[in-house]
Amino acid sequence: MVQVSRENRSKFLKVRCPDCENEQLVFERASTIVECNICGRVLAEPRGGKADIKAEVVAVVE
Repeated sequence: MVQVSRENRSKFLKVRCPDCENEQLVFERASTIVECNICGRVLAEPRGGKADIKAEVVAVVE
C-alpha cells in the first residue's frame, strides 16, 4: 500500500498594508476582494486560483 502525503497546498499570508502599515492575514487563494480592516485599501483580488496580492507579504503562516 502506498501512503499519500495529504499536504495542504494553500497557505495564509501575513501582509502589510502599503498605506497604513496594518498587518493582517489573507488566504492566498482568496475568492473575494480582501480590503484592509483599517483604511479599506484592496490587499488581494481573486484571480481564479491564487489571489493577486497587492500588499507586502511579511510571513507565510502554515
